[in-house]
Amino acid sequence: MWFFAVLVVLAMGGVAVIASGRTGDLPPVSHDRPDLDLPQGTLVGADLRRVRFSLAVRGYRASEVDALLDRLASQLDAQAEEKTDPDARGKDELP
Repeated sequence: MWFFAVLVVLAMGGVAVIASGRTGDLPPVSHDRPDLDLPQGTLVGADLRRVRFSLAVRGYRASEVDALLDRLASQLDAQAEEKTDPDARGKDELP
């Protein structure tokens, strides 16, 4: 019984030493996923609609991210349309 108690304490101590980093430095982080490929310059709605994020164990809900990207893309398209046709905004509003 005492033997197993000492064995458990030694095992817990070993884990603590390893977790504290006293055994040396960790290897450099390797990135296994490519970065997002976004065009340079001003983004348009179509750029956001093409974005796909890689999946991870802990992350965000893909449907929520897609909904946000769709909303942002629509807003970007609307802003671009207002810049090209400044009178379009007044046509939709009734006096």
